[in-house]
Amino acid sequence: MFYKGYSMSILRMSEVKAETGHRSHASIYSAIKAGLFTSGVAIGQRSKGWPANEVKAINAARIAGKSEAEIRELVQRLHAKRIDLSTI
Repeated sequence: MFYKGYSMSILRMSEVKAETGHRSHASIYSAIKAGLFTSGVAIGQRSKGWPANEVKAINAARIAGKSEAEIRELVQRLHAKRIDLSTI
């Protein structure tokens, strides 16, 4: 069963960098540490990925000129939505 409006595709780090314009893994992890990007989800024993809809939402907020505080709130909402999805 799929959650309405929720993309189930997972992007690997190289795809995330291409989508966001980040040039390095470190810049993504710095954004995560600053609360400006969602944390990855485990897709293997030693690999992480990011839900495509979360990457799109963060990109849209940046394009719309949202402040860092607003993006942090968005990231918190996206993480909360993951918890809701786990109850489906």
